[in-house]
Amino acid sequence: MRALNTLRPEHAAKIQFLLTDIDDTLTTEGRLTADAYAALERLWAAGITVIPITGRPAGWCDHIARMWPIFAVVGENGAFYMRYDHEGRSMLTHHFASDTERRANRERLNSLSVKILSGVPGCALASDQNYREADLAIDFCEDVPPLPEDAVKKIVSLFETEGAQAKVSSIHVNGWFGQYDKLSMTRTLFAREFSSRLEELLPVCAFAGDSPNDEPMFRFFDYSVGVANIQTQLHRLTHHPKFVTPSKGGAGFVELANWILEAKKIQNS
Repeated sequence: MRALNTLRPEHAAKIQFLLTDIDDTLTTEGRLTADAYAALERLWAAGITVIPITGRPAGWCDHIARMWPIFAVVGENGAFYMRYDHEGRSMLTHHFASDTERRANRERLNSLSVKILSGVPGCALASDQNYREADLAIDFCEDVPPLPEDAVKKIVSLFETEGAQAKVSSIHVNGWFGQYDKLSMTRTLFAREFSSRLEELLPVCAFAGDSPNDEPMFRFFDYSVGVANIQTQLHRLTHHPKFVTPSKGGAGFVELANWILEAKKIQNS
């Protein structure tokens, strides 16, 4: 990983799409700071298309798509994306799976949750589980005392033994049935909303993240950026971000936003 200030200004000035994780990337210790939200506003005002790519649930994503200065949001690690049409006053949602598949998968995940909660002492259903449509989120450090690495690995193993995908974020292990992730749904979003292959837009895209469920994005994007707390997750990663910010969480996201905006300002001066 290289320092953010090695991202050349002439490259940063070309960024048109900024994709970002939310937890511990845009937020800091579970809160969205005024500075981080103001950075979203400044990016939007500068004409940069901001798209959160998160593991958070559909219920949260509905609010985010409606209320934040963003174009759309990918949720539940790629299970769907949502875009709010402000003129038409309607929510446009595209799911990976059909309604029938999601209902069947929910029954399987409900059964699996019993095995995980009984098999890994100290873990819990994530507090936002009731707002999820497609996955099962197991909390290992958000609202419970942090569990050791062996416990996190056991949660992942229990998911995978049942044929589920499992991804570790900075706070949860998310599991689901279906061959998708953050990157696959991002590809779908760009194809449907911009009539573009994501590969064609690599020179004008950047991604910010902080944890293992961001790994497909770190691997794919030339301008992938980890906020400084990515350092605590490197033991879980094979593919690291190309750049890293000086600061953690939302402050790191602000540094990235400022770097891009300043580069654009210099280019246009």
